Amino acid sequence: MTDRSPFADNFKTAEKAAWVKPTLVVEVRFTEWTSDGLLRQPVYLGTREDKSAKQIRREDARPQAVPALPANGRYKKNVRVGGVKKEPGSTTASSPESLRGVIDRLRELEDTRKDGDLALPNGDTLRITNPAKVFWPALKITKGDLLRYYVEVSPYLLPVVDDRPMVMKRFPNGVDKPAFYQQRHPETPPPGVRRVVLPEDVEPISEDGPRDRVIGGSLTTLLYMTQLAAISQDPWFSRVSDPWHQDHTAIDLDPGEGAGFDKVLDVARWVKEEMDRLGVPGFPKTSGSRGLHIYIPLPPKTTYESGQLLSHLIATLVCDKHPKIATIERMVKKRRHGTVYVDYLQNILGKTLATAYSVRATDYAGVSTPLKWTEVSRGVDPRDFTIRTALQRFEETGDLWKELRTSRPVNLTAVLSRASRLGRG
Repeated sequence: MTDRSPFADNFKTAEKAAWVKPTLVVEVRFTEWTSDGLLRQPVYLGTREDKSAKQIRREDARPQAVPALPANGRYKKNVRVGGVKKEPGSTTASSPESLRGVIDRLRELEDTRKDGDLALPNGDTLRITNPAKVFWPALKITKGDLLRYYVEVSPYLLPVVDDRPMVMKRFPNGVDKPAFYQQRHPETPPPGVRRVVLPEDVEPISEDGPRDRVIGGSLTTLLYMTQLAAISQDPWFSRVSDPWHQDHTAIDLDPGEGAGFDKVLDVARWVKEEMDRLGVPGFPKTSGSRGLHIYIPLPPKTTYESGQLLSHLIATLVCDKHPKIATIERMVKKRRHGTVYVDYLQNILGKTLATAYSVRATDYAGVSTPLKWTEVSRGVDPRDFTIRTALQRFEETGDLWKELRTSRPVNLTAVLSRASRLGRG
């Protein structure tokens, strides 16, 4: 508190004024400025620890109108990415030479410790701030390092997130400081960042407010999210062009207290055994943290309920055979010490997992890395795949995750038939 008014002019207030020092910055959504210079219908959204009070200025710009999508979900919508008309479901590839120019510019900004504009190969321009900010203090990995990684890995990563609503977990002050989730995005993004308004029957958040969502698929969007300190890339399992249907389902192997990665690998092998018995294709990857994900490609028009049922079936078969190590118990307190949670419940509209090629906010700056089943069999160490080492591996292995998108999907009818025969046996 302070007795001194920060304003040069005296003015009357309806109540006795109490003045405070401007040290805390918060983000507020509101409909408009009133004639008295007040906010109409303000809604508190959260604190902004990435901003200082001295940086804050009154924002008079009105947000651009965002078109709503038809509610039936069977739509095709042309969008403009970097001034180029583009159909959802496709990405604009950049040559290694053009990406090298972006990387060099990012290095220049970080070395000079300056903010600046970043020209992208698709013609977009993105403002980059604080590139030298340290995101991993113990490893001395900066925001600039993260931006450069995502530029280099973008040919692999962009097809994975293309046309998918993205959920951001933002770490404005680094991985060892508080973070916050952001699903909706009411702010006006720069040109080239795709944003849509979800129909009410699709939006998984029931509370009132804007339904704007950032949609992945362009380098501009990827780097814009990174500029906002969103370290991982977390897409939906369905596309905004058909949000009710999963493209793939996932089993998340999450080690509990006392369970090391060796047990995660054991459970992954057992999952593979059950999938082989049922005729289910599966593709493993490290989570980038302590666990492992197994994805299953689904046929077109597979509902979330059907995708979850398939994952539930496999998880149950594994846990029935190996109850001392694998569990589907949801309550942490009820799980046996040293067990691995076989989580099939991520397969719900609006839920996400960190995607392949995504960096994670772990102590070792892990990267979610696609694996071969032979690697799972002989054992791998997820700590071998980091923001500093993963790119070399991807150059050697190529895009292993492409197989998830291009392989023959599971035959659900055949799986149910096999499962019933196994049950009778």
